[in-house]
Amino acid sequence: MNFKLQIDPAKKRQTMEGFGASGAWWAQVVGGWEHNREEIARLLFDKETGLGLSCYRYNMGGGSKRSGKGSFPNQNRRADSFDVSDTEYDWSRDAEALWILREAVRLGTDEIVFFVNSPPERFTVTGMAQAKIPFRANLRRGREADFTRYVLDVTEHFLAEGIPVRFVSPINEPFGPWIEKAGQEGCHYHPAGMRRLFRLFAEEMNKRPALKDVLLSGTENNDLRLMNKTYTRAVMNDPVIRARLDGVDVHGYVFQPLRSLKGVKPRFRAYMDKKYPGEKIRMSEWTEMRGGRDLSMTSALVQANVMWEDLTQLRAVSWQHWIAVSEVDYCDGLIYINEDDKTFEIPKRYYAFGNFSKFVGHGAVAVETTGDVPQGLRSLAFLQDGRTTVVFINNDEQAHTAALEGGAREAALYVTSDTQNLERQSVKTDAVSIPPRSVCTLVFGERA
Repeated sequence: MNFKLQIDPAKKRQTMEGFGASGAWWAQVVGGWEHNREEIARLLFDKETGLGLSCYRYNMGGGSKRSGKGSFPNQNRRADSFDVSDTEYDWSRDAEALWILREAVRLGTDEIVFFVNSPPERFTVTGMAQAKIPFRANLRRGREADFTRYVLDVTEHFLAEGIPVRFVSPINEPFGPWIEKAGQEGCHYHPAGMRRLFRLFAEEMNKRPALKDVLLSGTENNDLRLMNKTYTRAVMNDPVIRARLDGVDVHGYVFQPLRSLKGVKPRFRAYMDKKYPGEKIRMSEWTEMRGGRDLSMTSALVQANVMWEDLTQLRAVSWQHWIAVSEVDYCDGLIYINEDDKTFEIPKRYYAFGNFSKFVGHGAVAVETTGDVPQGLRSLAFLQDGRTTVVFINNDEQAHTAALEGGAREAALYVTSDTQNLERQSVKTDAVSIPPRSVCTLVFGERA
């Protein structure tokens, strides 16, 4: 089907900050490999030959890896901690994960987020990085200031090393029950408890000149439908916290039995515009909640459509995949590894993610597109440095041809499909062929 597409540069949306992923928990595995760790890091972070991830989320662990406490069927989900005592840190710990962090920065990643699933075990009620009772806060009363000091001391240490820490996220998914059965580190917080802790963090950060450019990240709630506004209000209504937040970070998971997010994203964007106008939304975690390794375009299209929704309906300024690398039989990582022989394989979702991350950079402005677009096709456009970038997502089993207004111009089209992996083609903008079941990026203009 042929269709016309108009790009309206006057109808500006959000200004993008970039795309990324987290290092939980693969970095402490791959970072210790003598073989293939450089190649995997290159594939993720290199601006020219990889995905060029601009954001990397480093997991500041609670210490279960060292203590052996708690229940972790997958031992890779245990995490290390630098905490030794109230006056001592051990910076030699978590060496493998730190290798990945430093390599990401060396390759050009310039936005690092330090996020915490659980406080160090010394500061918890159970003495573990997991709770015994579901939905019960596990940060011990009276230890909030110690936890705050620890996280900010670690942040200052790595800032001094040259790690570009931009955000600190002291609480991850506060509404989760985070008992041992969860199989990972975690800590539940009631909204009031989260507000108190964020207030402590904001006040302490304001006292530290080295942290003047570091922001808080929150609320990182599990699901947009479950208590999200309640947790958002808890921090956004406090002016001291809000001055350090620069918007809210959300997660895009869909839990059974509530399978649909239909209408939720536009409503939350409208809520933010009404209650907190001008504040940003960041999508800081998403993965397809489905078992089995999927290397195909089927999973890549699911991911691309979610990215389209988040960038258009939420107007998210950044988008982070949950884990960059997976070793399990699940529909998650941008790269899959096999621990037995230290090899890896690349699913189609890696390349489809690159259709966004390689071409939509920090400072790109999202603008509106209109036209007689086929029902199974989605588009979004960005302007940056005189260059226009259009991402097409074709969910149909048939090809479509787009004619962009403005006549025939030379352009580059990067195609990810059942048979192509970010394959570059030279095209004219008045006849852009978009293959079936594909994610395509059209780039034209200056420095295209």
